[in-house]
Amino acid sequence: MKTFKTVAVVTAVSLLGTALVGCSSEEKKEETANWTGKITIWDGPRWKDDKENKYHWLEKVAADFEKSHQGVDVEIVQVPWAELNDKLGVSLAGKKLPDIAPVDISGNGVNPMFIKQKAVEPLDAYFTAEEKKDFYPNALEAYTTDGKMYGVPAAMTVHSLLLNLDIFRERNVEPPKDGLWTWDEFTEKMKKLTYDKNGDGTTDVYGFSTYIKNGYYEAWPFLYMNGGRPLSDDASKFTFDAPEALSAMKDLADLKTSAKVAPKEMGSGDVGGTWKAFANGKTVAVEPWATWAISAAQGAKMNFMVASYPSKDGKPVTIGGVGGWTMFHQEEEGKKKVLADLLKELTSTENQVLSAKSYGTFPSRLSAMEQDPFAENVQMQQAQKLTEYAVMVPRHENWKKIDEAIQQQLQLVLNGEKTPEAAMKEAKSKVDGLLK
Repeated sequence: MKTFKTVAVVTAVSLLGTALVGCSSEEKKEETANWTGKITIWDGPRWKDDKENKYHWLEKVAADFEKSHQGVDVEIVQVPWAELNDKLGVSLAGKKLPDIAPVDISGNGVNPMFIKQKAVEPLDAYFTAEEKKDFYPNALEAYTTDGKMYGVPAAMTVHSLLLNLDIFRERNVEPPKDGLWTWDEFTEKMKKLTYDKNGDGTTDVYGFSTYIKNGYYEAWPFLYMNGGRPLSDDASKFTFDAPEALSAMKDLADLKTSAKVAPKEMGSGDVGGTWKAFANGKTVAVEPWATWAISAAQGAKMNFMVASYPSKDGKPVTIGGVGGWTMFHQEEEGKKKVLADLLKELTSTENQVLSAKSYGTFPSRLSAMEQDPFAENVQMQQAQKLTEYAVMVPRHENWKKIDEAIQQQLQLVLNGEKTPEAAMKEAKSKVDGLLK
Protein backbone atom coordinates (compact mmCIF):
# COMPACT_ATOMS: atom_id res chain seq x y z
CA MET A 1 0.00 0.00 0.00
CA LYS A 2 1.51 3.28 -1.09
CA THR A 3 1.96 6.01 1.49
CA PHE A 4 0.89 9.56 0.70
CA LYS A 5 4.10 11.26 1.76
CA THR A 6 4.45 14.66 3.32
CA VAL A 7 5.64 17.57 1.31
CA ALA A 8 9.00 17.59 3.05
CA VAL A 9 9.60 13.93 2.45
CA VAL A 10 8.32 14.04 -1.08
CA THR A 11 10.60 16.89 -1.93
CA ALA A 12 13.57 14.87 -0.84
CA VAL A 13 12.66 11.79 -2.80
CA SER A 14 14.39 11.30 -6.08
CA LEU A 15 12.15 12.12 -9.00
CA LEU A 16 10.95 9.85 -11.69
CA GLY A 17 13.63 10.30 -14.27
CA THR A 18 12.56 8.53 -17.38
CA ALA A 19 14.40 9.95 -20.35
CA LEU A 20 11.98 11.74 -22.56
CA VAL A 21 11.50 11.95 -26.22
CA GLY A 22 10.39 15.49 -26.87
CA CYS A 23 10.98 18.62 -28.80
CA SER A 24 11.40 22.22 -27.80
CA SER A 25 8.40 24.42 -27.15
CA GLU A 26 9.16 26.40 -30.29
CA GLU A 27 9.23 23.25 -32.40
CA LYS A 28 5.95 22.08 -30.85
CA LYS A 29 4.33 25.43 -31.55
CA GLU A 30 5.37 25.18 -35.17
CA GLU A 31 4.13 21.60 -35.50
CA THR A 32 0.74 22.34 -33.91
CA ALA A 33 0.17 25.62 -35.71
CA ASN A 34 -1.66 23.94 -38.56
CA TRP A 35 -4.15 21.86 -36.59
CA THR A 36 -7.61 23.34 -36.19
CA GLY A 37 -10.89 21.82 -35.10
CA LYS A 38 -13.02 21.02 -32.07
CA ILE A 39 -11.85 19.72 -28.72
CA THR A 40 -14.40 18.07 -26.44
CA ILE A 41 -13.68 18.24 -22.74
CA TRP A 42 -15.74 16.78 -19.88
CA ASP A 43 -15.59 18.15 -16.36
CA GLY A 44 -17.47 18.14 -13.08
CA PRO A 45 -18.60 21.20 -11.11
CA ARG A 46 -15.90 23.05 -9.16
CA TRP A 47 -16.05 26.21 -7.07
CA LYS A 48 -18.79 28.69 -7.94
CA ASP A 49 -18.50 32.35 -8.86
CA ASP A 50 -20.84 35.17 -7.84
CA LYS A 51 -23.33 33.92 -10.42
CA GLU A 52 -23.40 30.40 -8.91
CA ASN A 53 -21.57 29.11 -12.00
CA LYS A 54 -19.38 26.14 -11.00
CA TYR A 55 -17.80 25.87 -14.47
CA HIS A 56 -16.49 29.43 -14.71
CA TRP A 57 -12.86 28.39 -14.18
CA LEU A 58 -12.86 25.88 -17.03
CA GLU A 59 -14.78 28.27 -19.27
CA LYS A 60 -12.07 30.91 -18.78
CA VAL A 61 -9.27 28.42 -19.44
CA ALA A 62 -11.07 27.30 -22.61
CA ALA A 63 -11.65 30.87 -23.80
CA ASP A 64 -8.00 31.81 -23.25
CA PHE A 65 -6.86 28.66 -25.02
CA GLU A 66 -9.02 29.42 -28.05
CA LYS A 67 -7.42 32.89 -28.26
CA SER A 68 -3.91 31.46 -28.17
CA HIS A 69 -4.77 28.63 -30.59
CA GLN A 70 -6.65 30.20 -33.49
CA GLY A 71 -9.05 27.82 -35.20
CA VAL A 72 -9.44 25.61 -32.12
CA ASP A 73 -12.93 25.36 -30.59
CA VAL A 74 -13.24 23.94 -27.07
CA GLU A 75 -16.59 22.37 -26.23
CA ILE A 76 -17.26 21.82 -22.51
CA VAL A 77 -19.63 19.03 -21.48
CA GLN A 78 -20.81 19.35 -17.88
CA VAL A 79 -20.92 16.02 -16.03
CA PRO A 80 -21.78 15.61 -12.32
CA TRP A 81 -18.84 14.05 -10.49
CA ALA A 82 -21.02 11.17 -9.25
CA GLU A 83 -21.80 10.25 -12.88
CA LEU A 84 -18.39 10.80 -14.44
CA ASN A 85 -16.88 7.33 -13.97
CA ASP A 86 -20.00 5.54 -15.16
CA LYS A 87 -20.30 7.86 -18.16
CA LEU A 88 -16.68 7.23 -19.12
CA GLY A 89 -17.21 3.47 -18.78
CA VAL A 90 -20.27 3.55 -21.04
CA SER A 91 -18.45 5.78 -23.53
CA LEU A 92 -15.46 3.44 -23.54
CA ALA A 93 -17.73 0.56 -24.54
CA GLY A 94 -19.36 2.71 -27.22
CA LYS A 95 -16.03 4.20 -28.34
CA LYS A 96 -17.37 7.74 -27.96
CA LEU A 97 -14.96 9.15 -25.43
CA PRO A 98 -14.18 12.86 -25.04
CA ASP A 99 -10.78 14.22 -26.03
CA ILE A 100 -9.94 15.19 -22.44
CA ALA A 101 -11.53 14.35 -19.10
CA PRO A 102 -10.55 14.64 -15.44
CA VAL A 103 -9.89 11.82 -13.02
CA ASP A 104 -11.87 12.23 -9.80
CA ILE A 105 -9.59 13.52 -7.08
CA SER A 106 -10.76 10.78 -4.71
CA GLY A 107 -9.20 8.22 -7.03
CA ASN A 108 -5.70 7.03 -7.60
CA GLY A 109 -4.83 7.85 -11.16
CA VAL A 110 -6.05 6.31 -14.38
CA ASN A 111 -8.12 3.13 -14.34
CA PRO A 112 -5.78 0.33 -15.52
CA MET A 113 -8.59 -0.92 -17.80
CA PHE A 114 -8.41 2.27 -19.88
CA ILE A 115 -4.69 1.74 -20.32
CA LYS A 116 -5.10 -1.98 -21.11
CA GLN A 117 -7.61 -1.11 -23.84
CA LYS A 118 -5.37 1.70 -25.15
CA ALA A 119 -8.17 4.21 -24.59
CA VAL A 120 -5.83 6.80 -23.06
CA GLU A 121 -2.76 8.29 -24.71
CA PRO A 122 0.74 8.15 -23.17
CA LEU A 123 2.04 11.69 -22.69
CA ASP A 124 5.80 11.25 -22.28
CA ALA A 125 6.54 12.74 -25.68
CA TYR A 126 4.96 16.03 -24.64
CA PHE A 127 6.57 16.54 -21.21
CA THR A 128 10.29 17.13 -20.78
CA ALA A 129 12.24 15.73 -17.83
CA GLU A 130 12.46 19.27 -16.48
CA GLU A 131 8.68 19.67 -16.63
CA LYS A 132 8.19 16.34 -14.85
CA LYS A 133 10.52 17.42 -12.05
CA ASP A 134 7.93 19.97 -10.95
CA PHE A 135 5.44 17.25 -9.93
CA TYR A 136 5.55 15.39 -6.62
CA PRO A 137 6.83 11.90 -7.42
CA ASN A 138 3.91 10.09 -5.76
CA ALA A 139 1.43 12.24 -7.69
CA LEU A 140 3.18 11.47 -10.97
CA GLU A 141 3.49 7.81 -10.02
CA ALA A 142 -0.32 7.58 -9.75
CA TYR A 143 -0.44 8.31 -13.49
CA THR A 144 2.48 6.09 -14.45
CA THR A 145 2.09 2.50 -15.64
CA ASP A 146 4.95 0.39 -16.99
CA GLY A 147 7.12 3.50 -17.06
CA LYS A 148 4.70 5.53 -19.18
CA MET A 149 2.85 8.68 -18.14
CA TYR A 150 -0.90 8.31 -18.82
CA GLY A 151 -2.21 11.55 -17.37
CA VAL A 152 -1.22 14.81 -15.70
CA PRO A 153 -1.79 15.10 -11.94
CA ALA A 154 -3.54 18.34 -11.05
CA ALA A 155 -4.27 18.07 -7.34
CA MET A 156 -4.12 15.84 -4.32
CA THR A 157 -6.55 15.37 -1.45
CA VAL A 158 -6.78 13.64 1.88
CA HIS A 159 -9.75 12.61 4.00
CA SER A 160 -10.17 14.07 7.47
CA LEU A 161 -12.80 14.68 10.12
CA LEU A 162 -14.53 18.06 10.24
CA LEU A 163 -15.70 19.16 13.70
CA ASN A 164 -18.47 21.72 14.25
CA LEU A 165 -16.92 23.67 17.14
CA ASP A 166 -20.19 25.45 17.96
CA ILE A 167 -21.72 22.12 18.97
CA PHE A 168 -18.59 21.18 20.92
CA ARG A 169 -18.80 24.47 22.83
CA GLU A 170 -22.55 24.12 23.38
CA ARG A 171 -22.01 20.70 24.95
CA ASN A 172 -18.85 21.78 26.80
CA VAL A 173 -16.80 19.12 25.01
CA GLU A 174 -13.10 19.70 24.40
CA PRO A 175 -11.99 19.12 20.78
CA PRO A 176 -9.11 16.65 20.42
CA LYS A 177 -5.75 18.23 21.22
CA ASP A 178 -3.79 18.86 18.02
CA GLY A 179 -6.60 17.10 16.17
CA LEU A 180 -5.48 13.66 17.38
CA TRP A 181 -7.62 11.24 19.41
CA THR A 182 -7.94 7.59 20.26
CA TRP A 183 -11.02 5.51 19.48
CA ASP A 184 -12.07 5.55 23.16
CA GLU A 185 -11.74 9.35 23.34
CA PHE A 186 -13.65 9.69 20.09
CA THR A 187 -16.61 7.52 21.15
CA GLU A 188 -16.83 9.20 24.54
CA LYS A 189 -17.04 12.65 22.95
CA MET A 190 -19.61 11.45 20.38
CA LYS A 191 -21.86 10.36 23.26
CA LYS A 192 -21.62 13.80 24.88
CA LEU A 193 -22.34 15.53 21.57
CA THR A 194 -25.55 13.54 21.01
CA TYR A 195 -28.52 15.19 22.71
CA ASP A 196 -32.13 16.35 22.76
CA LYS A 197 -31.76 20.02 21.93
CA ASN A 198 -35.38 21.17 22.22
CA GLY A 199 -36.45 18.97 25.11
CA ASP A 200 -39.16 17.06 23.26
CA GLY A 201 -37.79 13.68 24.25
CA THR A 202 -36.11 12.86 20.92
CA THR A 203 -32.54 13.27 19.81
CA ASP A 204 -31.97 16.37 17.66
CA VAL A 205 -28.16 16.48 17.38
CA TYR A 206 -25.89 13.50 16.83
CA GLY A 207 -22.19 13.23 17.43
CA PHE A 208 -21.30 11.52 14.18
CA SER A 209 -22.51 10.50 10.72
CA THR A 210 -21.15 9.40 7.37
CA TYR A 211 -22.31 7.72 4.18
CA ILE A 212 -21.38 4.71 2.05
CA LYS A 213 -21.32 5.09 -1.72
CA ASN A 214 -19.46 3.50 -4.62
CA GLY A 215 -16.23 5.36 -5.32
CA TYR A 216 -16.28 7.37 -2.09
CA TYR A 217 -14.02 6.58 0.85
CA GLU A 218 -14.95 8.95 3.68
CA ALA A 219 -15.86 6.02 5.98
CA TRP A 220 -13.02 3.73 5.00
CA PRO A 221 -10.23 5.09 7.24
CA PHE A 222 -12.36 3.87 10.17
CA LEU A 223 -12.12 0.38 8.67
CA TYR A 224 -8.34 0.71 8.39
CA MET A 225 -7.74 1.72 12.03
CA ASN A 226 -7.02 -1.82 13.26
CA GLY A 227 -4.77 -2.60 10.30
CA GLY A 228 -7.40 -4.00 7.93
CA ARG A 229 -7.15 -3.42 4.17
CA PRO A 230 -9.48 -4.41 1.28
CA LEU A 231 -6.81 -6.20 -0.74
CA SER A 232 -3.34 -7.62 -0.14
CA ASP A 233 -0.39 -5.39 -1.04
CA ASP A 234 -0.05 -7.05 -4.45
CA ALA A 235 -3.84 -6.68 -5.03
CA SER A 236 -4.16 -10.43 -5.57
CA LYS A 237 -6.25 -11.41 -2.51
CA PHE A 238 -9.37 -10.09 -0.78
CA THR A 239 -8.44 -9.24 2.82
CA PHE A 240 -11.39 -7.23 4.15
CA ASP A 241 -12.57 -10.43 5.85
CA ALA A 242 -9.55 -10.43 8.17
CA PRO A 243 -10.19 -9.96 11.92
CA GLU A 244 -8.56 -6.51 11.83
CA ALA A 245 -11.09 -5.26 9.26
CA LEU A 246 -14.13 -7.03 10.72
CA SER A 247 -13.57 -5.62 14.21
CA ALA A 248 -13.29 -2.10 12.81
CA MET A 249 -16.52 -2.52 10.79
CA LYS A 250 -18.31 -3.62 13.95
CA ASP A 251 -16.98 -0.62 15.88
CA LEU A 252 -18.20 1.75 13.17
CA ALA A 253 -21.63 0.11 12.90
CA ASP A 254 -22.02 0.13 16.69
CA LEU A 255 -21.90 3.91 16.68
CA LYS A 256 -25.44 3.80 15.27
CA THR A 257 -26.85 0.47 16.41
CA SER A 258 -25.50 0.29 19.97
CA ALA A 259 -24.12 3.64 21.09
CA LYS A 260 -26.83 5.51 19.14
CA VAL A 261 -24.59 8.50 18.53
CA ALA A 262 -25.36 8.51 14.79
CA PRO A 263 -28.67 9.13 12.96
CA LYS A 264 -30.53 6.35 11.17
CA GLU A 265 -29.33 7.80 7.85
CA MET A 266 -25.71 6.94 8.64
CA GLY A 267 -24.47 4.39 6.09
CA SER A 268 -26.91 5.39 3.36
CA GLY A 269 -25.66 6.67 0.01
CA ASP A 270 -27.08 10.15 0.55
CA VAL A 271 -24.00 12.34 0.10
CA GLY A 272 -25.91 15.61 -0.16
CA GLY A 273 -28.13 14.86 2.83
CA THR A 274 -25.14 13.96 4.97
CA TRP A 275 -23.43 17.23 4.10
CA LYS A 276 -26.57 19.26 4.75
CA ALA A 277 -26.96 17.70 8.20
CA PHE A 278 -23.47 18.94 9.01
CA ALA A 279 -23.24 22.28 7.22
CA ASN A 280 -26.84 23.50 6.98
CA GLY A 281 -28.95 21.76 9.58
CA LYS A 282 -26.04 21.51 12.00
CA THR A 283 -27.58 18.35 13.44
CA VAL A 284 -24.32 16.38 13.29
CA ALA A 285 -21.16 17.46 15.11
CA VAL A 286 -18.50 15.39 13.32
CA GLU A 287 -18.30 14.04 9.76
CA PRO A 288 -15.47 12.72 7.57
CA TRP A 289 -14.91 14.44 4.23
CA ALA A 290 -12.34 14.83 1.50
CA THR A 291 -10.33 18.04 1.49
CA TRP A 292 -12.69 19.91 -0.84
CA ALA A 293 -15.24 20.07 1.99
CA ILE A 294 -12.94 22.38 3.95
CA SER A 295 -13.42 25.10 1.36
CA ALA A 296 -17.17 24.42 1.34
CA ALA A 297 -17.39 24.70 5.14
CA GLN A 298 -15.41 27.92 5.04
CA GLY A 299 -17.79 29.23 2.39
CA ALA A 300 -20.70 28.35 4.68
CA LYS A 301 -19.03 30.43 7.45
CA MET A 302 -18.87 27.44 9.77
CA ASN A 303 -16.87 27.48 13.00
CA PHE A 304 -14.99 24.23 12.54
CA MET A 305 -11.65 22.47 12.83
CA VAL A 306 -9.94 19.59 11.05
CA ALA A 307 -9.02 16.46 13.00
CA SER A 308 -7.60 13.03 12.28
CA TYR A 309 -9.59 9.82 12.24
CA PRO A 310 -9.45 8.14 15.68
CA SER A 311 -6.76 5.52 16.17
CA LYS A 312 -6.40 2.39 18.25
CA ASP A 313 -2.60 2.54 18.61
CA GLY A 314 -2.00 6.30 18.58
CA LYS A 315 -1.11 6.35 14.90
CA PRO A 316 -4.05 7.49 12.76
CA VAL A 317 -4.58 6.44 9.17
CA THR A 318 -6.48 8.06 6.35
CA ILE A 319 -6.94 7.78 2.60
CA GLY A 320 -5.46 10.12 0.02
CA GLY A 321 -6.29 10.65 -3.61
CA VAL A 322 -4.75 12.15 -6.73
CA GLY A 323 -6.84 13.85 -9.39
CA GLY A 324 -5.71 14.94 -12.82
CA TRP A 325 -6.45 15.01 -16.53
CA THR A 326 -6.20 12.39 -19.24
CA MET A 327 -6.09 12.50 -23.04
CA PHE A 328 -8.17 9.84 -24.71
CA HIS A 329 -7.23 8.01 -27.90
CA GLN A 330 -6.46 10.23 -30.85
CA GLU A 331 -5.69 9.51 -34.51
CA GLU A 332 -4.20 12.89 -35.49
CA GLU A 333 -0.70 13.72 -34.28
CA GLY A 334 -1.32 17.45 -34.63
CA LYS A 335 -4.38 17.26 -32.40
CA LYS A 336 -2.43 15.30 -29.79
CA LYS A 337 0.05 18.14 -29.50
CA VAL A 338 -2.71 20.73 -29.13
CA LEU A 339 -4.41 18.60 -26.47
CA ALA A 340 -1.10 18.27 -24.63
CA ASP A 341 -0.84 22.07 -24.62
CA LEU A 342 -4.31 22.24 -23.08
CA LEU A 343 -3.43 19.62 -20.45
CA LYS A 344 -0.43 21.72 -19.45
CA GLU A 345 -2.60 24.80 -19.10
CA LEU A 346 -5.21 22.95 -17.01
CA THR A 347 -2.47 21.73 -14.65
CA SER A 348 -0.27 24.83 -14.65
CA THR A 349 1.24 26.26 -11.48
CA GLU A 350 -1.09 29.24 -11.67
CA ASN A 351 -4.20 27.07 -11.95
CA GLN A 352 -3.08 24.72 -9.17
CA VAL A 353 -2.57 27.65 -6.79
CA LEU A 354 -6.00 28.97 -7.75
CA SER A 355 -7.56 25.53 -7.16
CA ALA A 356 -5.80 25.22 -3.80
CA LYS A 357 -7.19 28.54 -2.61
CA SER A 358 -10.65 28.19 -4.16
CA TYR A 359 -11.35 24.45 -4.23
CA GLY A 360 -9.44 23.16 -1.22
CA THR A 361 -7.01 20.83 -2.96
CA PHE A 362 -3.30 20.25 -2.45
CA PRO A 363 -1.16 21.12 -5.49
CA SER A 364 0.65 18.30 -7.30
CA ARG A 365 3.33 20.75 -8.46
CA LEU A 366 6.24 21.77 -6.25
CA SER A 367 6.18 25.25 -7.76
CA ALA A 368 2.54 25.69 -6.71
CA MET A 369 3.12 24.54 -3.14
CA GLU A 370 6.18 26.81 -2.92
CA GLN A 371 3.80 29.74 -3.32
CA ASP A 372 2.34 28.75 0.07
CA PRO A 373 -1.33 28.87 -0.94
CA PHE A 374 -2.44 27.94 2.60
CA ALA A 375 -0.47 30.61 4.44
CA GLU A 376 -3.67 32.10 5.84
CA ASN A 377 -5.77 28.94 5.87
CA VAL A 378 -5.49 27.18 9.25
CA GLN A 379 -7.88 24.34 8.38
CA MET A 380 -5.98 23.44 5.21
CA GLN A 381 -2.73 23.53 7.16
CA GLN A 382 -4.29 21.05 9.61
CA ALA A 383 -5.40 18.79 6.77
CA GLN A 384 -1.99 18.93 5.14
CA LYS A 385 -0.45 17.45 8.29
CA LEU A 386 -2.65 14.36 7.85
CA THR A 387 -1.06 13.53 4.50
CA GLU A 388 1.67 11.85 6.57
CA TYR A 389 -0.84 9.15 7.53
CA ALA A 390 -2.54 8.69 4.16
CA VAL A 391 -2.56 5.62 1.95
CA MET A 392 -4.08 5.13 -1.50
CA VAL A 393 -6.95 2.86 -2.47
CA PRO A 394 -5.74 -0.22 -4.40
CA ARG A 395 -5.10 0.03 -8.13
CA HIS A 396 -6.70 -2.84 -10.02
CA GLU A 397 -8.30 -2.92 -13.45
CA ASN A 398 -11.51 -4.27 -11.88
CA TRP A 399 -11.39 -1.92 -8.90
CA LYS A 400 -14.70 -0.26 -9.83
CA LYS A 401 -16.53 -3.62 -9.59
CA ILE A 402 -14.54 -4.64 -6.53
CA ASP A 403 -15.43 -1.35 -4.89
CA GLU A 404 -19.13 -1.85 -5.70
CA ALA A 405 -19.11 -5.36 -4.25
CA ILE A 406 -17.58 -4.11 -1.00
CA GLN A 407 -19.59 -0.89 -0.67
CA GLN A 408 -22.92 -2.70 -1.14
CA GLN A 409 -22.10 -4.99 1.74
CA LEU A 410 -20.77 -2.18 3.92
CA GLN A 411 -24.12 -0.43 3.59
CA LEU A 412 -25.84 -3.53 4.94
CA VAL A 413 -23.43 -3.63 7.88
CA LEU A 414 -24.02 0.00 8.83
CA ASN A 415 -27.78 -0.46 8.40
CA GLY A 416 -27.63 -3.31 10.89
CA GLU A 417 -28.90 -5.80 8.29
CA LYS A 418 -25.78 -7.99 8.24
CA THR A 419 -22.88 -8.80 10.50
CA PRO A 420 -19.44 -7.80 9.19
CA GLU A 421 -18.58 -11.49 8.88
CA ALA A 422 -21.61 -12.32 6.72
CA ALA A 423 -21.24 -9.17 4.63
CA MET A 424 -17.56 -9.67 3.84
CA LYS A 425 -18.13 -13.36 3.09
CA GLU A 426 -20.60 -12.23 0.42
CA ALA A 427 -18.20 -9.55 -0.83
CA LYS A 428 -15.36 -12.06 -1.02
CA SER A 429 -17.45 -14.41 -3.17
CA LYS A 430 -17.72 -11.65 -5.79
CA VAL A 431 -14.29 -10.07 -5.40
CA ASP A 432 -12.37 -13.34 -5.72
CA GLY A 433 -13.76 -13.76 -9.23
CA LEU A 434 -12.72 -10.23 -10.15
CA LEU A 435 -9.15 -10.75 -8.94
CA LYS A 436 -8.48 -13.75 -11.21
